[in-house]
Amino acid sequence: MIRLALLRHGHTEWNRAGRLQGRTDIALDATARADLAALRLPPAWRGADLVASPLSRAMETAALVAGRPARPVPALIEMNWGRWEGLRGVDLRADPASGYRDIEAWGWSFHPPDGESVQELRDRVFAGLAQLRRDTVAVCHIGVMRVILAVAQGWAFAGPAPFRIKRGRLYIVTFPAGAPNRMTYAQEPDRLIEVEP
Repeated sequence: MIRLALLRHGHTEWNRAGRLQGRTDIALDATARADLAALRLPPAWRGADLVASPLSRAMETAALVAGRPARPVPALIEMNWGRWEGLRGVDLRADPASGYRDIEAWGWSFHPPDGESVQELRDRVFAGLAQLRRDTVAVCHIGVMRVILAVAQGWAFAGPAPFRIKRGRLYIVTFPAGAPNRMTYAQEPDRLIEVEP
């Protein structure tokens, strides 16, 4: 069995403004860099493979908390939000003509204009996970983590999510090598370790 620990990247200015980032390459902000520099992976994960989305916010997060560079994995890039990238979810939600839906009503077919559907994201991510061969830490994005945790917990983006994704925590799933579609949620999230001042 392969253990996969998922870690969300640190904050960016767009995160704090509520903007949909998607594939737009927005860097970590200064506060996130300082916060992440004070954290490390728990000892049990320090020897694991380290991969990340190729976007700079994920690659830098990985390097800061692991003390080494991650291998970029294109399959882990964030969901393509198409024409909605850079817009604020609160503004899209307020416009009934936008087609925007909250996560509890997505289903697997939710599809931003000129973006990718949740099912397309799942297919891309799981093709990448099928290549993993040993325990791995993956630094990625909330959309990627949502589809992985949805499959692991049997949730179909209908009704309230059975999980909440917080920063600074490792969300762990397990699956047989080459078969991520058979994954299970392994345990409660592990916290990153604070570095002694």
